[in-house]
Amino acid sequence: MARAPRALVIGGSLGGLFAANLLLRRGWDVRVFEQSAQPLAGRGAGIITHPDLFSALEHIGINTSEGIGVDIEGRVAFAGDGSVLGTLPIRQCLTTWGRLHELLLAAFPADRYHLGHACSSVEQDAAEVRVVFANGNEARGELLIGADGIRSVVRAAVAPDTRPQYAGYIAWRGLAEERLLSAATRHDLFPKFAFSLAPREHMLGYPVAGFGNSTRPGERCFNFVWYRPTDAQQELPLLCTDREGRRHDMSIPPPLLRDEVIAQMRTDAAERLSPQFAEVVAKTRQPFFQVIFDLESPRMNAGRIALLGDAAFVARPHVGMGVSKAAGDAMALTAALREDSDIAVALAGYSKQRACFGSAVIHHARALGAYLQAGSDPERAAAAMLHTPQAVMRDIAVTRDYSG
Repeated sequence: MARAPRALVIGGSLGGLFAANLLLRRGWDVRVFEQSAQPLAGRGAGIITHPDLFSALEHIGINTSEGIGVDIEGRVAFAGDGSVLGTLPIRQCLTTWGRLHELLLAAFPADRYHLGHACSSVEQDAAEVRVVFANGNEARGELLIGADGIRSVVRAAVAPDTRPQYAGYIAWRGLAEERLLSAATRHDLFPKFAFSLAPREHMLGYPVAGFGNSTRPGERCFNFVWYRPTDAQQELPLLCTDREGRRHDMSIPPPLLRDEVIAQMRTDAAERLSPQFAEVVAKTRQPFFQVIFDLESPRMNAGRIALLGDAAFVARPHVGMGVSKAAGDAMALTAALREDSDIAVALAGYSKQRACFGSAVIHHARALGAYLQAGSDPERAAAAMLHTPQAVMRDIAVTRDYSG
């Protein structure tokens, strides 16, 4: 009997697990290699769901009938004094990175998921791909999937000149426990997708499952994302300097954030945000910040190598498409490989389809975020019309057709 084709997936986060689970169910011999030596469970915060995400979960065989998050029926925008500026009835399901990772990891054989395998180099010939890891191990297969995120090592073999570009602002993020919030704030925020706008800034938030993955009232969390322009030369280096005075490159582990940085952020929230959001920020146990980048690869394939998710395209979070885009990539990749037995030809078709999709998402996200960019960008004045309460409720993180 002919052996099953071998697929090597670099990156054990959501995108990698979507692809690995789908290919495994199509008869592939799949192994996942994650650079972290520690389990990833618990990382990340809130996730916006879209149809592609649910479709991928269904094809994997994960039952979502009992729900994977918190269902909301509408949106609300608050003025600086906490009064309501407007509402909009949009139904959505909001979940967390941890919940999705838990489900996808449970669906994949544990003996095929390898921690502590940082990819060092990749090479290929007409017959197979070879990966060398920093720990000295290596792996070979007929297909290599780079799902290793924005700092992808695999991307160097596909689009070596593609680099992340700083967008000019950051996003403070965090989870506040529902039980710690005042009755008035709980009433105003649960279960709603909420917004609070300030000049050159943008705050949003929504309820998600609590730290124990419970969606019962009183046991949930409120996830916030607060976009703030941040100068790359002066402000960002200070934010990325930790408690010991060490400088980190465009990110910093949350426990190493300096107390004075967090204190200033909470003070700014009290001064600039609606009271509801100011309380959420004040009662968040461990806030952290995410530097916002654009990443757009001209292609997603090279021979037997394919890129997936954030390894190929990173859109600003305003579209709320990161995880759903990775799920859609995984579905399209699996379909292409099913339709064409020649792996290189299948990956070329996959790249053509999903690169167009990724570019459309990137361009829409840039338009939504143009108002927040630092400096005197002429696009910002035109983008001001997208920064009204009505516009953000209508356009931010909603399902949209990017297929063309």
